[in-house]
Amino acid sequence: MPHIGTVRPRQPADVRVRSLGKEYPSRSGAPVAAMADVDLEIPAGEFVCVVGASGCGKSTLLRILAGFEHATAGSVEVGGLPVTGPDPERGVVFQDYGLFPWLSVRENIAYGPRQARLQRPVVQERTDRFLDAVGLTRFADRFPSELSGGMQQRVAIARVLANDPSLLLMDEPFGALDALTRSSLQGELSRIHRETGTTVLFITHSIEEAVYLADRVVVMAGGAAHGVPGHVREEIRIPLGPDRDVTSAEFNALKRRISALVHQEATAA
Repeated sequence: MPHIGTVRPRQPADVRVRSLGKEYPSRSGAPVAAMADVDLEIPAGEFVCVVGASGCGKSTLLRILAGFEHATAGSVEVGGLPVTGPDPERGVVFQDYGLFPWLSVRENIAYGPRQARLQRPVVQERTDRFLDAVGLTRFADRFPSELSGGMQQRVAIARVLANDPSLLLMDEPFGALDALTRSSLQGELSRIHRETGTTVLFITHSIEEAVYLADRVVVMAGGAAHGVPGHVREEIRIPLGPDRDVTSAEFNALKRRISALVHQEATAA
């Protein structure tokens, strides 16, 4: 598949999360602490996966980083600036593709650069390059309803990347896909990350997916259902190269280690 070439983000952003906490109101009137004392640093260009049992605060962390929710304690900085709301430099990809059904594939990808009032040749170049990067050039004039789920997710990724983000936030983006499509998109995302250098925070329930993609895996624990706020339990470096063999002893040793951490928490609950 062709490479993205010289298209690169403005500058990959580093992420600093300090003593982050999030509370929600309850029917009793007493707030429920969904997350507390979360500290996390992501150097610019790193690919970090976050795993943990349901309710531990993974998606809450991502939504706060995206600017969709506000923390009730602590601070969040991306690229040295506090997060106060959504920003196109922080691209978000969800499990639900969120494409505009009335726009073609090409128009969906070009939407962000056009909204940013970039010059037409720049919009066209970015659109063409990211269509190429996700292997959808032949389908540029199709509409989302004419595409498979995997192809729609490719469009969603290309649309975010065309905005030239310094941070890419992904919340279970491949969770609804079949195993073969999921594996294919994991490979494409890994390649695109190597070529763009974008900082990535990726939420997943799949430990194998985390070990396959990440430079580092953050294991979260707790949550309201566990009786304690969500928090970072452990961070595990993944010292594997880009061409990872899911059948290798090293890969599976890391997978077992992370799985044990996640399941200890689930058993304790």
